[in-house]
Amino acid sequence: MSGLSIKQKIALELQRQLILDQKEKHPLRQLFWESTLRCNMKCRHCGSDCRVSSLHPDMPFEDFAKVLRRIKEKYDSHKVMVIVTGGEPLMRKDIEQCGRAIYDMEFPWGIVSNGLLMTPKKIDGLLRAGLHSATISLDGFQDDHEWMRGIQGSFRNASEAIRILANEPSIKFDVVTCVNNRNYEKLADFKEYLIALGLKSWRLFTVFPVGRAAQDPELQLSNERFRGLMEFIKATRKEGRIKASYGCEGFLGEYEGYVRDNLFTCQAGSSISSVMIDGSISACASIRSDLAQGNIYKDDFIDVWENRYQPYRDRSWMRKGECAECKYFRYCEGNGMHLRDENGDLILCHLKRLDK
Repeated sequence: MSGLSIKQKIALELQRQLILDQKEKHPLRQLFWESTLRCNMKCRHCGSDCRVSSLHPDMPFEDFAKVLRRIKEKYDSHKVMVIVTGGEPLMRKDIEQCGRAIYDMEFPWGIVSNGLLMTPKKIDGLLRAGLHSATISLDGFQDDHEWMRGIQGSFRNASEAIRILANEPSIKFDVVTCVNNRNYEKLADFKEYLIALGLKSWRLFTVFPVGRAAQDPELQLSNERFRGLMEFIKATRKEGRIKASYGCEGFLGEYEGYVRDNLFTCQAGSSISSVMIDGSISACASIRSDLAQGNIYKDDFIDVWENRYQPYRDRSWMRKGECAECKYFRYCEGNGMHLRDENGDLILCHLKRLDK
């Protein structure tokens, strides 16, 4: 892999200083709420314990609302984006009431959905509840999407929801696609399909090799195809017809500044927090449960946010193993928190994938 350009090095050094400042001040900017573990799909790559009828009950909204009221006492609620996740959040019958209550507390809010229940009527209800942003998953054309999601008819439903939301000027909207060996060679055609639906923003990601995903060869791209994906995103962005971006994980070396709007940094615990289904206070939903920093049922959220999260804000402990002598550690800081195993060892290095 070719090295970084002078321009990239300067940009990365400037960002590094901003990151250090952010970790010291840790302004809360995003709060994920794992509102349910129930889900109406059977995704082959899912890392959650999700099913139509979960053994774990949905979190009562009032429990989460107490956290929001506490945040509002301390911070400017307009600057904290609340993102409702699951499971599938639309499985909650009270989702619109939850959204309206979040909006009434003056927090912008968004939703991450598989799109199966995102009917025109449901979209209208969410918009009236003050919806600020939405993300829908679509993993290729019908055969590939429904192979991944395990539900017939899911492609049609998601596509119709995308068509409506992509042309709704009042919200920020994107589609997220899991790139795998089934849909990789169809990405160019799929891009045209999304553009025809009116989509402006498209986020592509690859599954990290944990659990079921690690054992499924269809889900794991070769290093050659991973580099090909970077080239595809770079070319698509240059073309300018749709804004394609690679997901937030991974330092990408020579591709930094070319495949995302921002340079790589893991914001977990610095500006991003989460309230999980059991009340755990964590960061991104993909991070191991033992890295939770507290629980809303016994801890004050503000105290946890302001005084804990040390493993997130000082990542010197990550400089071991293959990261120990890496010259890019000052920019990467050991990749995302969700890519560390129970021993703290790195599961996946994106830079190494590009270097082979």
